[in-house]
Amino acid sequence: MVARTQHPNILEWLDKGKAIIVIGPRQVGKTTLVRQISGELNRKTLWLTGDDPETRSLLDNISLARLHNLIGQNEVVVVDEAQRFTNAGLMLKLITDHLPQVQLFVTGSSSLDLAAQTKESLTGRKIEFHLYPLSFVEMCAEHGYLRERSLLEHRILYGYYPEVAQKDPAQAQKILQDLSDGLMYKDLLSLDQIKKPSLLVKLLQALALQVGNEVRYLEVAQTIGADPLTVERYIDLLEQSFVLFRLPSLSRNARNEIKKGRKIYFYDNGIRNAILKNFSPLALRNDIGALWENFLLAERMKRNAYTSYFCNAYFWRTTTQQEIDYVEDTNGQLHAFEFKWQPKKNVRFPASFLESYSGSATHVVDQENFEAFVGLE
Repeated sequence: MVARTQHPNILEWLDKGKAIIVIGPRQVGKTTLVRQISGELNRKTLWLTGDDPETRSLLDNISLARLHNLIGQNEVVVVDEAQRFTNAGLMLKLITDHLPQVQLFVTGSSSLDLAAQTKESLTGRKIEFHLYPLSFVEMCAEHGYLRERSLLEHRILYGYYPEVAQKDPAQAQKILQDLSDGLMYKDLLSLDQIKKPSLLVKLLQALALQVGNEVRYLEVAQTIGADPLTVERYIDLLEQSFVLFRLPSLSRNARNEIKKGRKIYFYDNGIRNAILKNFSPLALRNDIGALWENFLLAERMKRNAYTSYFCNAYFWRTTTQQEIDYVEDTNGQLHAFEFKWQPKKNVRFPASFLESYSGSATHVVDQENFEAFVGLE
């Protein structure tokens, strides 16, 4: 079992009167991690899974008295896939308010309802941890830097889902196809959020082809035969279900900066390639720049989340097509990053950016130095 970076981070918050919430995409190991931690505690534990219809029916609109009887002498309660429960927030609030001796763990693979319910009902009573597919850093710890570095092309094509990470290409493709179908539909369709699944497939394919480029909802809508509001709503739902994430544009100083632009990336390269049904070797592809950019940003997201590195993230572009791939704002200090698959000796950052944001640090990330960017010290 691959050791997860969030494991010790979660241990630090045990028995501090907080519900521990672990959220992230499906099949990334949330349940496995919580099961491992709860097993180490050696306490009586009650598991309640939202994927079980009988359990959901039992807990729908449950009263405090019945909840008290259900939990009994258990010292740990795990609510798995909590977004599947009706009124999950109320149930969790009852446990945290009235059973303070219980350590509550909550997992969720969709923030469609869970975030809204827990934000209000568990204010001041929860600590939240994101868990993503395995990371470059975690796999280096698992079997060594040299081996993991030799697998870089494989990771860029097949990603880091735990079930995929140690499989050969043929097995990885099959698993990713099954994963991509389930990730796309399970929570969205069960909550009646998506009325046209075929449109969702077209949207995902269109977005997969635009990784690294600015996404305009009107253009995407015209491409797939939908209206822009539907496109925006579906993208919002896909983001809440941890299939993809958006990167906004930085716009503060220069008059010709794009004000409301956004780029869209996938949490995992393997899912992106499964959507396109394209696992061709890098040497035969014309999208290696997009794949490299998506890989780096997904790994950077993991690094920032696991080390509690707080920053605002952007891309930068002007109406004259000057651009910078990625910008982080940390306490007012800007760090600008350019991503290059092939190392280049001279990379020039736009003079207009450097003039508008004087004092910014600039970095070029390529195959020869990417390890520090993704968190390998």
